[in-house]
Amino acid sequence: MAKKRVAIIGVTGSVGQEFVQSLNNHPWFEVTQIAASERSAGKKYLDAIKDSSGIVAWDVGGEIPEYIKEMTVKSIDELDVSQLDLVFSAVESEAARDIETKMAVDLPVISTSSAYRYENDVPILIPGINDEQTELLDIQKKNRNWKGWVAPLPNCTTTGLAITLKPLLEKYGAKKVMMTSMQAISGGGKSGVSAMGITDNIIPYIPKEEGKVRQETRKILGKLKDGKIEEADIRISCTCTRVPVIDGHTESVFVETTKEIDPARAKETYNQCNKDISVIGLPSAPKDYYAFHEDPTRPQPRMERTVGDGMTTTIGRVEKEELFDNGLKYMLFSHNKKMGSAKGAVLLAEMLYKKGKI
Repeated sequence: MAKKRVAIIGVTGSVGQEFVQSLNNHPWFEVTQIAASERSAGKKYLDAIKDSSGIVAWDVGGEIPEYIKEMTVKSIDELDVSQLDLVFSAVESEAARDIETKMAVDLPVISTSSAYRYENDVPILIPGINDEQTELLDIQKKNRNWKGWVAPLPNCTTTGLAITLKPLLEKYGAKKVMMTSMQAISGGGKSGVSAMGITDNIIPYIPKEEGKVRQETRKILGKLKDGKIEEADIRISCTCTRVPVIDGHTESVFVETTKEIDPARAKETYNQCNKDISVIGLPSAPKDYYAFHEDPTRPQPRMERTVGDGMTTTIGRVEKEELFDNGLKYMLFSHNKKMGSAKGAVLLAEMLYKKGKI
């Protein structure tokens, strides 16, 4: 099988570097072109990620993959779309919408940015959770007269919440959700959180985050009907905070369900999902999509972030919630830089490739 030729846009940034790592020796995709800002264009990748003092600013774990070191970074305009099958967009600026629009005219685009998330003909996809909404991509192509499409991932805080709610919604119904997040520093990007601001501190507000979580969760958990997504009828209240943890978002969740639920039923539901989840066998999928802990001290970021190479969502502290007639409370852990970002985007590409969309 010939590998699909892919480009990474925004390749020098922290999310771009995660893409570089996630696509190293990938069995289905091969990075053949890379692009970044004009400042980096024309440089070898290794030179493009050096700072002004000559230090190589490689922000992700492990060694820089050999395949990327000598590749020349192009400007967006220099990308040869005729020699590509797919684009991964890791653009972290307001330019994302213009760039992704330009690429989607000719090619499928999978994005970690919010530029297209809230358009009516654009699904926010989490592989294994709302795969049926991929059919909206064909409608998007037709609506916009594009050869490609844009498929964005959700906000990384939304990812863990939507993943853990989906099985509960399907089997027990979900009417109300209250969530408090404890989000990692890396979720703010390279310049998002100052060391002086986060050390020995908790920041109780992240601009626009709570609105994103509410809107995106309802859209992801909605149903595709007559070419449109009908949002899930769930009332969501959330408080998003930043804590001095490097990688991985932890969330405290309270759910009111329609049917009676308890920890034993929840455990059975998540275990069954591990057997039925649609992404089983995909190259980037974890062995277990969900990890369910009865140990009340779990999940913990330092312990969970390596589980399933950051692709497993961990659930713990599961208890009946007495505030509701039918309710559950639990803690979750989701890796914001893996499942919630580049590697999750690669898993999405694998799912869409399997479905014949790429």
